[in-house]
Amino acid sequence: MPNRPDGLDDVLEPTIRALAASGDDALSKAAAEVCVDWGEAVEWTERVKQVVLRERRPDVLRAEIPALAERLQRLLAGVSALEEIDPAALAARFVSGLPAIRASLAEDVEAAFEGDPAARSFAEIVVAYPSIHAIAIHRLAHALFGMGARVLSRIMAEHAHARTGIDIHPGATIGRRFFVDHGTGVVIGETAVIGDRVQIYQGVTLGALSPRRGQQVRGTKRHPTLEDDVTVYAGATILGGDTVIGRGSVIGGNVWLTRPVPADSRVVIELPRLSVRGSGPSDPGAPDWDI
Repeated sequence: MPNRPDGLDDVLEPTIRALAASGDDALSKAAAEVCVDWGEAVEWTERVKQVVLRERRPDVLRAEIPALAERLQRLLAGVSALEEIDPAALAARFVSGLPAIRASLAEDVEAAFEGDPAARSFAEIVVAYPSIHAIAIHRLAHALFGMGARVLSRIMAEHAHARTGIDIHPGATIGRRFFVDHGTGVVIGETAVIGDRVQIYQGVTLGALSPRRGQQVRGTKRHPTLEDDVTVYAGATILGGDTVIGRGSVIGGNVWLTRPVPADSRVVIELPRLSVRGSGPSDPGAPDWDI
């Protein structure tokens, strides 16, 4: 046996006993609940995402779809009692919904192409745009979330978040032709509702007002609603379940908003006064901005 650090023999067994003990704390309760394997869930997510985004060969689909359904059943088996779901029935429902998810993603890709002048082709968007990967995973996870597979759908959402920087809760409802430009730092909460043809930019938060009593408000509408044709620019924060952004409105960058906005509104922060100086000798009393 390799040499142990001085004193380890004295603390090893007590430490093992303490870590192995079950108690009434949250981590002990979590360990007692059978859970979905994160690594397997991520592998399954990536494969089913590729199938809906890119696979068109009938022979491949004929082999892939049953394999994906079988893996989905295995993933759900460990939480079936906890979530009160039938893995086989849920897998069949999920597979039957894949064509509709693919149709929605096709419209999302079109919205990205129309909304981003830097886009040169549909293929570029599918393979290179982080927002499309995040939205694809969200639409898959949202379907599972609605069927009761909440643990798996949360793993899927967190995988997309880690990969793209876009954090969309699987419970959020997102309409047709959704486009997130750039996307880093976007947060969309569980009860957010987003209409059709909505475009948002990086750093946007659709969040909840923090009540510090989370379990008491669980199940209520806590996140904003964006109606059709809304644009939200970078860094805007929109909070609260009663906050409805009316159809066709534009929310400017860095706006903080906690109340409803009528249709066709323009919400902006008034520009601060700017002082622009040349590179010549400066006023002796002026600050020296060495940037």
